[in-house]
Amino acid sequence: MAAGFQYRLRRGGQPTSVEAWRQAARRALPGMVWAYLDGHADDGVTARANRDAFARWRLRQRVLTGHAAPDLRTTVAGQALSMPLALAPTGLTGLSHWSGDVACARAAEAAGTRLVLSTASSYTLEEVSAAAREPHWFQLYPFGDRAFVSAMLERARQGGYGALFVTVDVPVRGNREAEAVHGMTVPPTLTPASVFDAALHPAWWWNLLRHRRLAAANYVSSGLRGARAAVQSVRAQERFMQADLNWDDLAWMRDQWRGPLYIKGLTDPDDAQRAVDGIGVDGLVVSNHGGRQLDNMLATADALPAIAERVGDRCEVLLDGGIRRGTDVVKALCLGARGVFIGRPYVYGLAADGEVGVRSVLALLRAEIERALVLMGCPGVSQLDRSWLLPSTTGSDSP
Repeated sequence: MAAGFQYRLRRGGQPTSVEAWRQAARRALPGMVWAYLDGHADDGVTARANRDAFARWRLRQRVLTGHAAPDLRTTVAGQALSMPLALAPTGLTGLSHWSGDVACARAAEAAGTRLVLSTASSYTLEEVSAAAREPHWFQLYPFGDRAFVSAMLERARQGGYGALFVTVDVPVRGNREAEAVHGMTVPPTLTPASVFDAALHPAWWWNLLRHRRLAAANYVSSGLRGARAAVQSVRAQERFMQADLNWDDLAWMRDQWRGPLYIKGLTDPDDAQRAVDGIGVDGLVVSNHGGRQLDNMLATADALPAIAERVGDRCEVLLDGGIRRGTDVVKALCLGARGVFIGRPYVYGLAADGEVGVRSVLALLRAEIERALVLMGCPGVSQLDRSWLLPSTTGSDSP
């Protein structure tokens, strides 16, 4: 065990940072799955920029304020959350841990927040809603087959999903070279090396064979599991994905869904304004897909202020990408976000320890947010704005 990882373990072996959970997940997963979970497009410029952007800001500290218990509560999509953080949609979580989306939904609601269930989830909308006690949210890939989209929206309505998040930054798949190298292609390519690597992770392999959560379950026939389901889901995604989707398609989706509707995957203020004024969306998620789509684009924390300034008074603005610390959450709120989503961090917890791991990651980030606010002298997240930020003075880090 590496010395850095030992340093971050609590007594009893509990990781004490998102990075420590990342290391634990890396040890639990074969290379093929790790490439999918932690990979990026091209050279990883955007993925690194998402993290680096937070370092360009420093937090202002006010002392002797007497605020010992800051209020972390907020609302998103009309639902009360215990903290300004929710779980982003992530596909094929069942590859990281057999309990997948069901465990994530239960962990989210136990923490007083919500999961956005991915279209490419390992468990169906119906399975997740049946296992959950609270209404969660649904993410839609806006594929070109309107009959398929209509059916998905009806399933989401019947399942009690309270808001729709339409992801708009995947007209085609990004160039994820690490996935290709490890055989995590569409369809997957098994090599002797990848099979041997998987064999070195017997617990993962056993649970994969036992529970057979290999596919994007919402694309496959009812009851179909295992390799046949995986092939069917891959073919369905290839058939539905289209690069020519446009604003008219989004307007049609707005007409089909009468609940809160959010667009996920915007970084340009002109697009944000068109979404609000032209489509009437209820909110935006400033996101670049975690650096997994277009490389060399703007970091989400860099894109956030202009979008919040342009439309923040008319819709909810949320951020996704690069969150690894509670202080990152605080900075995002200061820059204009109402709340943030995490993706990779909670899947690290899932991969390492199932539902317990997801709960632990959420508890860790909650504690970091609360501690930061106490140290800043801020009474609660609703009071955060640009006045709590100072630019870094370390040369290249300055905005």
